[in-house]
Amino acid sequence: MSGHHDHSHHHHDDGLPSLDEIRRVLPELPGPDLESATAALQREQTLLKPAGALGRLEELVQWLATWQAKAPPELTHPRIVVFAGAHGIAAQGVSAYPPAVTGQMVQAFINGHAAINQLAELHDADLRVHEMDLDNPTQDFTQGPAMNEAACARAAAYGMMAVEPGLHLLCLGEMGIGNTTSAAALCAALFGGPASDWVGPGTGVDAEGVKRKIAVVEAGLAANPSALTDPFEALRCLGGQELAAIMGAIIASRLARVPVVLDGFACTAAAAVLYKADPKALDHCIVAHRSAEPGHTRLLAAINKRPLFDFDMRLGEGSGAALAIPVLKSALACHLNMATFAEAGVAQKGERPAGAMH
Repeated sequence: MSGHHDHSHHHHDDGLPSLDEIRRVLPELPGPDLESATAALQREQTLLKPAGALGRLEELVQWLATWQAKAPPELTHPRIVVFAGAHGIAAQGVSAYPPAVTGQMVQAFINGHAAINQLAELHDADLRVHEMDLDNPTQDFTQGPAMNEAACARAAAYGMMAVEPGLHLLCLGEMGIGNTTSAAALCAALFGGPASDWVGPGTGVDAEGVKRKIAVVEAGLAANPSALTDPFEALRCLGGQELAAIMGAIIASRLARVPVVLDGFACTAAAAVLYKADPKALDHCIVAHRSAEPGHTRLLAAINKRPLFDFDMRLGEGSGAALAIPVLKSALACHLNMATFAEAGVAQKGERPAGAMH
């Protein structure tokens, strides 16, 4: 499954949201649909099992119902969206791979050759690859902001356009050489702590490479004091186009009633911008896995999310998020297809068995 592919080359700014408009929309985002949540819970309580026995599978069905605003929820139209972005800091040798690999990997996604293609095909998910303006990387943030306001807002708007009503689930992923360095800088700006708390090996750099990444993050924070004043300013100064697009897609999903599965470190860092602006903004999101990137554990604690898996993955591409699809489908299959106690003629806890002696 090669999936749908899209180039983004923007030359005009008319009618696109500013970051201020995104700030304004956050308090107005729709909340949980409690009616659907209650209906899912009520069905759950009648199913042929001890109460709570399916653990997180039960929670996941209720989460789907709550944020699809639909009981029972549906999962026949899951979509995986991968945003690819080019980073100016990649020139600083922060990755084990050269910057050209971003475009080469996009081509691999189109040709069906990457890990995410296999997972999308296996789990019958619609895969979309959105290439941000790879010919025009962000600025090197050790020298000043990665993006101006218009570029950051444009990338966010582009991410918003990747979501359409009628999707049952959105799995988000990214590709961008240099983006674990960008994500680390973003986390340090959002949540504080030394750069060394947030920097890890990424694609597999050695100890020297990690030191280089730490120095780049420290220089980025020093060059962008305004990044510490506001989460969207942190994204503009230290983020990337694909990270801004992920943030936009999360907002648009909330508006369109589409639950979201976040992937690893870079993806969760993009989401954390919204958490920092409004802790409720990620209630419609789950995090698929705890990445092997060490900063991810710290980040998950900061945004109060418990991942589904801990598989030592650090690939990106939305690969961890795609693995959540069969788990969600499993949860929903039990919810939809199990018999109730009454249907199966099985006595519930505390009930007398049918036809027992009185």
